[in-house]
Amino acid sequence: MPHLMGNYNRQPIAFTHGEGCYLFDEQGRPYLDALGGIAVNTLGHAHPRLVKAISEQAGRLIHTSNIYRVREQEVLADRLAVLARMDEVFFCNSGCEANEAAIKLARMYGHQKGIDLPAIIVMEHAFHGRTLATLSATGNRKVQAGFEPLVSGFVRVPFDDLPAIEQVAANNPNVVAVLFEPIQGEGGINLAHNEYMQSLRRICDERGWLFMVDEVQCGIGRTGVWFAHQHAGIKPDVMTLAKGLGSGVPVGACLTAGPAAGVFKPGNHGSTFGGNPLACVAALTTLDVIEQDGLMARAVTVGDAIRGGLRTALEGVSGVVDIRGEGLMIGIQLDRPCGELVGKALAAGLLINVTADSVVRLLPSLTYSDADANKLVDMLAPLIREFLGG
Repeated sequence: MPHLMGNYNRQPIAFTHGEGCYLFDEQGRPYLDALGGIAVNTLGHAHPRLVKAISEQAGRLIHTSNIYRVREQEVLADRLAVLARMDEVFFCNSGCEANEAAIKLARMYGHQKGIDLPAIIVMEHAFHGRTLATLSATGNRKVQAGFEPLVSGFVRVPFDDLPAIEQVAANNPNVVAVLFEPIQGEGGINLAHNEYMQSLRRICDERGWLFMVDEVQCGIGRTGVWFAHQHAGIKPDVMTLAKGLGSGVPVGACLTAGPAAGVFKPGNHGSTFGGNPLACVAALTTLDVIEQDGLMARAVTVGDAIRGGLRTALEGVSGVVDIRGEGLMIGIQLDRPCGELVGKALAAGLLINVTADSVVRLLPSLTYSDADANKLVDMLAPLIREFLGG
């Protein structure tokens, strides 16, 4: 790979094709995919309905630009707005672009309220992207190191800590918004309590702040509801999506409601590729299959089976701190760095990920079968046992 920029520590393998929840390497060896392209491949690999829809759309029209109306974009915006009970949708290409749009919108909202230096509350261990603004909002020094000076205007607090929010509210009159993930993915599969999210919503209402939810990794049915914040029975003012929305075709979205709707006017923000016909058809097909095949209910059933199976298989093993998650967003917290498990799993024919140094992260496709779930447990548990010496 002499001409590829060296910004990835790639595993020494290339895949030629996929089918369902399996990928196949250049020698034809199958691998059970428990990472799903990092929560991207919602429908697994080569889903026939997605392949057909993309192929047909590519034969009609791929891109025209946002200089013109894009009918597929309008249909997708209507669909997302209904599912999320939101008012407006801006389309882009990735999660960091969606979050960048949210950050810009919050700043403009603040300026419109007469706040010269608007600030956004963000969380420790958060991950919002790698653009300068989104990495500044991210609570990970490894991501930020080497890119200083960071973008100002962010106030960081501990995750799931309401008194910390209340303290900032009492002392910083420049705050205009809160940006957080209902489940921190890169941060280690950390779940916000429903009461915390409900209290955040209340505080934002009382203070006139925008309540901004990053659903890039935890959204699109992965936790058993369309969007993870819905477990708390609340509605945000801004919500960002990407990853699983297009099942592998790049598409992101920033949705607004209430005081956040109407903030952007023509010329305030844009995207060349965002919301092109091909990406929107991929997203619409993804939503259709999730709904028609009951994949959100399956995410709950299969996720419970995987966590339950792992708890049984790893019971009493010293070094297993926690097995947590919601639906098909699962983390196994160990008491030590465990990055080497990625290579060990790869050698065994299993694709996993380690995040936050010591959390094995599983993000299977929503199309996982019961047999796939059982196989995942049967393959992973012995690797963890061996690694921990248990």
